[in-house]
Amino acid sequence: MTKYIFFALKVLLFSVIIFFASAFIHTSYTSEDEVLNKNIDPVFVDLKNRWVDSVFQSLSLEEKIAQLVMVAAYSNKGIKHKKEIENLIEKYKVGGLIFFQGGPVRQVNLTNHYQSISDVPLLIAMDAEWGVDMRLDSVAKFPRQMLMGAVQEDKWIYEFGSEVGRQCKRLGVHVNFAPVIDINNNPLNPVINSRSFGEDGLNVAKKGLAYMYGMQKQNVIATAKHFPGHGDTDSDSHKTLPVIKHSVQRIDSLELFPYKYLISQGLAAVMIAHLNIPALDSTQFSASSLSHNVVTKLLKNDLGFKGLVFTDALGMKGVSDYNSPGGTALKAFLAGVDILLMPEDVNASIKTIKYAVEMGQISLSEIDRRCMKVLKAKRWVGLDKIKPVSLKNLVEDLNSDKADLINLKIIESALTLVKNRNDIIPFKNLNNLNIASVSIGHGRFTKFQNTLGLYTKVKHFTINKNADEQAFNLLLNKLSGYDVVVVGLHRSKRKPPYFGLSTSSIDFVHKLATQTKVVLDIFASPYVLSRFKSSAFESIVLSYEDTKSAQNLSAQLLFGGISAKGKLPVSAGSDYPARTGIIDEKIRLKYAPPIELDINELKLKKVDSVILSAIDNKAMPGCQVLAIKNGVVFYQKSFGYHTYKKKVPVKNTDIYDIASLTKVSATTPALMKLDDVGKIDVNKKLSYYLKDLDSTNKKDITIKQILAHQARLQSWIPFYVRTFNKKTKTKYDLNPEIYSRKKTKEFNLKVADNLYIKESYTDTIYKRILDSPLRKKTGYRYSDLGFYLFFKLINNVSKMDFPEYLENNFYSPLGMTETGFNPLEKFPKNIIAPTEMDKKFRKQVVQGYVHDYGAAMMGGVGGHAGIFSNTNDLAKLFQLYLQKGVYGGKRYLSTKTVEAFTKCAYCKKNNRRALGFDRPAKKAKSSPVTQLVSPYSYGHTGFTGTMAWVDPKEQFVYIFLSNRVYPDIENKKLIDMNIRPKVHRLFYESFN
Repeated sequence: MTKYIFFALKVLLFSVIIFFASAFIHTSYTSEDEVLNKNIDPVFVDLKNRWVDSVFQSLSLEEKIAQLVMVAAYSNKGIKHKKEIENLIEKYKVGGLIFFQGGPVRQVNLTNHYQSISDVPLLIAMDAEWGVDMRLDSVAKFPRQMLMGAVQEDKWIYEFGSEVGRQCKRLGVHVNFAPVIDINNNPLNPVINSRSFGEDGLNVAKKGLAYMYGMQKQNVIATAKHFPGHGDTDSDSHKTLPVIKHSVQRIDSLELFPYKYLISQGLAAVMIAHLNIPALDSTQFSASSLSHNVVTKLLKNDLGFKGLVFTDALGMKGVSDYNSPGGTALKAFLAGVDILLMPEDVNASIKTIKYAVEMGQISLSEIDRRCMKVLKAKRWVGLDKIKPVSLKNLVEDLNSDKADLINLKIIESALTLVKNRNDIIPFKNLNNLNIASVSIGHGRFTKFQNTLGLYTKVKHFTINKNADEQAFNLLLNKLSGYDVVVVGLHRSKRKPPYFGLSTSSIDFVHKLATQTKVVLDIFASPYVLSRFKSSAFESIVLSYEDTKSAQNLSAQLLFGGISAKGKLPVSAGSDYPARTGIIDEKIRLKYAPPIELDINELKLKKVDSVILSAIDNKAMPGCQVLAIKNGVVFYQKSFGYHTYKKKVPVKNTDIYDIASLTKVSATTPALMKLDDVGKIDVNKKLSYYLKDLDSTNKKDITIKQILAHQARLQSWIPFYVRTFNKKTKTKYDLNPEIYSRKKTKEFNLKVADNLYIKESYTDTIYKRILDSPLRKKTGYRYSDLGFYLFFKLINNVSKMDFPEYLENNFYSPLGMTETGFNPLEKFPKNIIAPTEMDKKFRKQVVQGYVHDYGAAMMGGVGGHAGIFSNTNDLAKLFQLYLQKGVYGGKRYLSTKTVEAFTKCAYCKKNNRRALGFDRPAKKAKSSPVTQLVSPYSYGHTGFTGTMAWVDPKEQFVYIFLSNRVYPDIENKKLIDMNIRPKVHRLFYESFN
């Protein structure tokens, strides 16, 4: 009775482990014995089923032997190959196929066809170590195991295994020849290397276990390889027979450890390597795959393995050079192998084994036992209920968003900060850094460099890795003036010992490091670290693989968009021991796909649809939209064109006139800063700081009242109207006493192309504001006028020019490199969206000059309007607000100040406004935003069709920029169609 109870408990334990695998793999075992003392058999070993018995009873001796044969199939070969496979199935009744190169649709078509002509359903296998992309085109890509060895959160390896299992199952594949659990402790290993999780036995074992659990959860057979360990070789068993000269003790303690680990947890299959290991079998030229000592005595008896045993491909030189085709198959069977993988001659293999049975060399019961094991495995993977694999949405299913997310999470978790002198990474104090980047390898700009540019201004250079000495020296001279140079090493290869990196490029980065600070990012094998002197560089990041995903995430790591988490899976000389890895912090925005936040992408498609509809209805020619949640930019898109002529498409890097967003992107943060440091007090009267208000009706107005639009000020004054020439009969001619077509000492404020205004006219504008009457009615009324005065206040109190104050205190350190007044002074016109065809005032297309007439008359610089920016730049500032004054590892504003400015200032007086910021109205018709926002949210809109909004409760930032006033200022379709709030609402709905 005790025996049966123990068996039941074992089955229950395995079920629990599989069910809770994602949690289980987090376990850190305190000792090797703790896991190795467990003993869980593969799930199909004790399986009893009528289907298995029925199929078994129907087979002849030859057919039973054929069930132990698996042959190679391709979906990228022609009709001749297809006929060959049909012949092997119909004539010899082979038990399985291993698919190699091809495409998913072609492979499924062939799988369905081959299954339809086979009397016994075929066991379909793939060698898909890093996913089916290893063999197929048009499918999701994953990194190799060496990169995964750097990951410290094994849950992502489990998720990877589960996804690979799902994809295999979707393709009709039942066996994956993975994971590789060889311990790669030989840097010169030409065949394993990047296919291994690394050199640490426990790390290899735990990640192999996670991979195994993920696949077997999907009822896909995991196959650990290459037993008893192929990691310490310097030759390739595809080409020769490698010799392993280690002792039994060494092999047992190191190479075998991962196998013990996985076998004890229910591993379904093992692949035997073609290795010559004298300590285990002294027979000359004996391959481990053909050795009874290795397969039966060691694997089955000593380690207690009861699952399927595969040979490695029997056509490989490691065995084929020393045996005849039939002899190889016989030796493998006698060694204890269950499935003969890709024998050179199927007919000879089956006949030789059958003859051995007839001659008494092999017992019929042994044939029966192994055939039954294969049939049980077929039953476990579902072949007793076989049906054709569906082609519907096949490619889409193999390229799921979840697969992309797993890929990104693995890469993100693996990136390794190897060195970080003085904590230079992540970069801080961007205003003090003159940064350049160099891409070595591609000879063109990279995704790595493009992503660097999201965070601050970086000057990019590129050079081919095989460039001559003169080209490298010329580049050295160009880089000498930069504070920091970020070097990306690309175009690596997987073959040791050089891994594709040229000596000239390595010499170059060492020379560069003698003249400036170098941050080195290596998109190559960790073994190449041994070629770099650690002391030469400020920082070294290892990114392992040269993919766009690795480049994108690695650039984010340098600026703190993501944190460094990985640790080296192998050693690379004394400077770089295994497990090296510095953990740093996330301090800036991250850029990631919506699935990372579990956001409903169907709602995001509706966002696209609403925007495109608005453009089709000419509510605006184009726009930029950006959305952030929990510090992650999950939506960043540009739509349409600069104008309805559709010549210049909008890009994320283009610049828009943000109109009244200037109030909260320039004036308000400046006032917050001045209040924070005690230079102003918002509760005081503005006249306390601007003495020329003392004799006006505005002497008692406080800064707070103006910020909340509670100061009884007029909404605006059309200053431009009084500057027309009254002496001419032509309407709207500008007064030559005020304007000039040429810049002079007197006319030196530029209003538009070939149009300048007297600098002294600014005083006239201020006087008109001071002389303007106050509204008799108290309460809320939106007004620009007070922000004209704030412009003067900030200049006076800060003792600094307003644009300079903003640049020094906010824009430059935040990395807002495309933000500021008068963009034509820094940027080409073609990246600036035009606003209006101004028919009233300037009589020209306004592009690169502020749209607001009053700000234009002040030379483009105002407290109420004048800032140009893009969504990416504004995202940094509004994320700063969301984070209560902190961004990029630096505090810009105190929490107290941010909270004081963003809360409702005069709620009891029926005024929803905060200080500078707008807030949601209770009634939908009155609110600039969706009703789904929290009451704690705040932001602002702009006349040109702009909006930025922060919701602390949802940790959400929404930014919308457009030029809805082009070409006609009277175009109100964006407002009438409620586009900005509609888009806002859809984002909220996407969170549910």
